Amino acid sequence: MDQQRDASSFGMWVFLITAIMFFGGLFAAYLIYRNMYYDAFVAASRTTNVTLGAINTAVLICSSLTMAMAVWSAQMGKRMLLVFFLIATIGLGGIFLGIKAVEYHDKWVDHHVPGPDFSIEEFVHPKAGSGEKAIPTDMASKTPIYFSLYFAMTGMHALHMIIGIGIMTFLVYKAYHGAFSPQYYTMIENFGLYWHFVDIIWIYLFPLLYLISRHK
Repeated sequence: MDQQRDASSFGMWVFLITAIMFFGGLFAAYLIYRNMYYDAFVAASRTTNVTLGAINTAVLICSSLTMAMAVWSAQMGKRMLLVFFLIATIGLGGIFLGIKAVEYHDKWVDHHVPGPDFSIEEFVHPKAGSGEKAIPTDMASKTPIYFSLYFAMTGMHALHMIIGIGIMTFLVYKAYHGAFSPQYYTMIENFGLYWHFVDIIWIYLFPLLYLISRHK
């Protein structure tokens, strides 16, 4: 059993490393383009809703706590407490995705989705009294790069969360029927690593995408 536990834990760490490499490519692209078109990235970043982003950050931090408590409950053999904390983690994940859906809808309404309907007008001619700085048309034309990376990075993060919620729903079913005990909780422990990884990715995404030169 110890060998099986070590093998499954090793497999999870290998998977997490491949996920880090995947997101690492996105982060590298982001940093390169941000360095090339900094003014465009600043202007585009200021259209994001920092309040919603901060709320989502707090929600995910809380979900990491509930996930850690779920692992502890499995270790202690507290079946119903394990079910409770898994459901709480699912709920917090659902709140995160709901808020992210609101943000995506706002981007659609504001024509900030890269494509034929994308508008750079507000970056070239900001509204009077908005306090935003106008940028040249050639630089404003680079703002779709920021939004492409925004949707790619947050979209992949959201996809990992959706998959995680699906797995957690299965774990709730298994936990409710007593599949885990102090002698066997490897599945819960490994999934906890996955969920913490997803949360850590967001901890990096929030400042990189939302907090570019926010000071006046």
